[in-house]
Amino acid sequence: MTASQGPFSEPAALLHEVSAAVGAITRHLSVHQVLEVIVSSARRLVGADYAAIGIPDDEGGFAEFITDGIGEEQRLKIGPLPRQHGMLAAILAESEPIRLDDLRRDPRFRWWPKAHPSMAALLGVPIRDCGPALGVDCSRTIGIVVLTNDLGRPGFSEADTELIELLASHAAIAITNARLYERSRELTVVEERNRLARELHDAVMQRLFSLRLSARAAAKLVPIDPDAAASRLEEVETLAAEAIAELRGVIVELRPADLDLHGLVETLRRHATLLDRLHDTDVHFHVRSPVDLSRDGEVEVLRLVQEALGNAFRHARARTVTVTVETERITVADDGDGFDADEAATRGLGLLSMRERARALGGELDLATAPGEGTVVTLRLEGPVVEDAAPEAPERPAADDPEDPSRD
Repeated sequence: MTASQGPFSEPAALLHEVSAAVGAITRHLSVHQVLEVIVSSARRLVGADYAAIGIPDDEGGFAEFITDGIGEEQRLKIGPLPRQHGMLAAILAESEPIRLDDLRRDPRFRWWPKAHPSMAALLGVPIRDCGPALGVDCSRTIGIVVLTNDLGRPGFSEADTELIELLASHAAIAITNARLYERSRELTVVEERNRLARELHDAVMQRLFSLRLSARAAAKLVPIDPDAAASRLEEVETLAAEAIAELRGVIVELRPADLDLHGLVETLRRHATLLDRLHDTDVHFHVRSPVDLSRDGEVEVLRLVQEALGNAFRHARARTVTVTVETERITVADDGDGFDADEAATRGLGLLSMRERARALGGELDLATAPGEGTVVTLRLEGPVVEDAAPEAPERPAADDPEDPSRD
């Protein structure tokens, strides 16, 4: 089924579908997610059986090769990502689209793996840095869109080609913008790390160095001049207090601006919304009751929740992540792979850091997980963290409360 004979043969319907596809592409900031939208939109627009988008690397392969229309099990059987050979290499090398009724009869065709589906009609369109949509002729190919049909199915039309070329021109802009966005975030992190390193060196490290020298001098004076040693120890106490004050100043500077602008709950909501946009995983955010914390407490809670969410996205391969905020507890639950908590406690600093943050808040961190059963991280907020709260906090749910998200 092609665009000229498929469900979008009416101009208005086709225009609407193209508009929806372009809109979906430009809404995403993650390169991988942009690619997924492109490949699914391209296949849907022309009614192809299969679609793929490939981003070449500099080593004769593909840094990304995303397919649509091939099931996950079959894709795993096909094997690793393809190399830049055969028809894929031809599409990368050509400045114009390649349209064939049977790709197997073309001399540029090589072979495909045993588990690969049999394909005949092919439409291959290069994605260039700029193109017809910008009125500029460019020669650098940053990717390819490949559409194929099963043996016996109709080939692709000139209208299909023009449609996918239009999509590819918008895709080039979206891919470039997504890469720039990711790069800007990396640079921002690097710049902030460098600034923090300078602050720590100039302020805190110098204080600690002086403190160490005074402590050494006091130790040497103890047996020969106790009064002088006592004076030195007073200097140690003063320098330690100054170092603590300097360190607190650096930490205050690291306080996210969003916390001052929006407060903790809204900052968490915005972070969850951003993750939902950037990833395939569905992120849900629920507020059941208000949270009232000190300024320092808000920073610790934000960092802890970000760490828990980061673990869910980096390691759990979850389909759904849910953040639930209540007055005396905040829960991050995912339906991912889960893990052995006892084993994980002996590796890395993630869980250790989260538990230390919870203790600094005067609270507790509960972890409920097992291999294949997802993970529930619950931060229980106790009295000491709520420095500015009203005298009486809402009563905590009973242990058998069915609404308690921390239950197994």
